[in-house]
Amino acid sequence: MKKIRIGGGAGYGGDRIEPALNLIRLGDLDYIIFECLAERTIALAQQKKDEDSSKGYNELLEYRMSKILPLLKEHKVKIITNMGAANPEAAVEVTGKMAEKYGLAGLKIMGVLGDDIMDRIDDYMDNVILETGMPLRSISRDIVSANAYIGVSGIVSALRQGADIVITGRVADPALTLAPAVYEFGWSMDDYDKLGKGTVMGHLLECGAQVCGGYFADPPYKAVPDLWNVGFPIGEITCDGDITISKLDSAGGIVSRETVSEQLLYEIHDPSAYCTPDVTADFSGIELEEKEGAVIVRGASGKPKNGKYK
Repeated sequence: MKKIRIGGGAGYGGDRIEPALNLIRLGDLDYIIFECLAERTIALAQQKKDEDSSKGYNELLEYRMSKILPLLKEHKVKIITNMGAANPEAAVEVTGKMAEKYGLAGLKIMGVLGDDIMDRIDDYMDNVILETGMPLRSISRDIVSANAYIGVSGIVSALRQGADIVITGRVADPALTLAPAVYEFGWSMDDYDKLGKGTVMGHLLECGAQVCGGYFADPPYKAVPDLWNVGFPIGEITCDGDITISKLDSAGGIVSRETVSEQLLYEIHDPSAYCTPDVTADFSGIELEEKEGAVIVRGASGKPKNGKYK
């Protein structure tokens, strides 16, 4: 049965690079994702872009790529990241120049646009702010950025065109993982059961070290071995949507039923209806099984998307 292996290479904008490099070297990966955006970080990135139109991407992009690109000569791992932040076009240009510098001129690097809706924000002034109950117009003078969480379509299109590196702006976090599964397995975008499974794996990988014990650690009550060297996760998914979460044996941390459970619950409002631009994922039937240092995830499913964007 066909399967792909995806590494979680970052869990936030300033995350460490060393565990990701180890995954590329030793993880037998097909893909690695770098999830580096949050609402605050994209607003800060937009401010940088307003000051300098050549900026606005993740400030560690060049540093990370200087470490990653040389490894791609020996390890044919595709990179998918939202480090484009407020300026994916500039991030693609910078990465392309760096690839040439490292002798990788044949590398195909593509960007995904479409999340920035600042030029249409006036159309949404009557929308209610969830936190305050007030219309958006009540803070219109304070709006720094406006971005919709978009789904997998742009990433899948780039992969179909042969992209080796895909750099996005504000896509939904699980889309970084779901997209290669849709591309590799040819999943239909109305096969909501499989889309739900792929979304669950994306949710488990998106926070980097957290599923390897980062959230679980609470010494002395909940011990995590070698927390100083906590690793990043590997997700393996089959064409049927069977999921296995693991880490490198050499990395610190732990992947267990408990660590996976805690990450499953992260930022979840309704476990039966986790809404994304691609699918409404259903976590409520998930069962976890520990097996030889890994956790098998079964029972995830999905329902049609609701047509709305965060």
